[in-house]
Amino acid sequence: MASHNPSTSTFKLNNGNLIPAVGLGTWQSADSLTRDAVSYALQHGYRHIDTALNYQNEKEVGEGIRMSGVPREDIWVTTKLDNPWHHRALEGLETSLKDLGLDYIDLFLIHFPCSTDPNDSSKHLPDWDYVKTWKEMQKMLGSGKVKNIGVSNFQIRHLEKLLSDPTCKVVPAVNQLEVRQSSSRDPPYRLNVPCLTLFFSCTHITHHYPARPKLLDYCKSKGIHCTAYSCLGGNSSSPINKHTNLSDNLVVEMIAKAKGKASAQILLKWGLQRGTSVIPKSVNPTRISSNSDLDGWDLSDAEMAEIDAIPTRVKVVQDDWMPIKVFFGDDE
Repeated sequence: MASHNPSTSTFKLNNGNLIPAVGLGTWQSADSLTRDAVSYALQHGYRHIDTALNYQNEKEVGEGIRMSGVPREDIWVTTKLDNPWHHRALEGLETSLKDLGLDYIDLFLIHFPCSTDPNDSSKHLPDWDYVKTWKEMQKMLGSGKVKNIGVSNFQIRHLEKLLSDPTCKVVPAVNQLEVRQSSSRDPPYRLNVPCLTLFFSCTHITHHYPARPKLLDYCKSKGIHCTAYSCLGGNSSSPINKHTNLSDNLVVEMIAKAKGKASAQILLKWGLQRGTSVIPKSVNPTRISSNSDLDGWDLSDAEMAEIDAIPTRVKVVQDDWMPIKVFFGDDE
């Protein structure tokens, strides 16, 4: 492998701000490992750390930021408002700021378009929805505590409802969600290979049948940037995920071998060349370094097409743990 060359690429958001193209995801990172992973990533070139109130590791993320020695102004921090906090958005922000030990958040997202009862997560919060939450989040932009606001796991119908509401004065800068790969099974790809699923901040792509083309195109038409989470597949220990190991895909492995890269790098580069930022999760120093070594090389059009054409019908993050349905197949 070549020496580590951490990515310094960025994407411009609809407000002119620049989001780092590659970040470190922290979903399901163990408390004992999160701090060291964040510190290592920042010391080795990462400038974007993604977390959430729901992850219950914001304190460790904050400790890692301080331990890294990297100036706060050089770091982009994304966190998310949890479902039970929708009617208490400012309180949720203050909780995250306190846990992180920070004065401001670079990107604050509504984690899911689902407002749940804080006393019973199996129930939807009466007389409240994400449109009201967004109204409250817009007020944060003038407070100095939030630089950008966005959404996560929003589908077209959610975005249409939000953007058409007269109280919506700010278009979300980012939509972070899952992108599913789906395509033709025509030759030469009649291979018995694992499914390929990627996740994208639309912290939601191809040959004959693009993955989620309607949703991605919709976001692009509205100036909403997409960011990918769980870029390399689901975590087998997660109660809400279906596990799929994307790096073992035969097509991906063949491209990786030909280019002298790791399979994970191929998947991440594919996401970047599709126009999405990526936030792969890892606590392994070697993989953390490898996952950000994405500058100075590209996938060819033919290689992109090969990955596009991998047949897939797997969805990792599910919504059956929430009181309402949030994912819809008509956005494919």
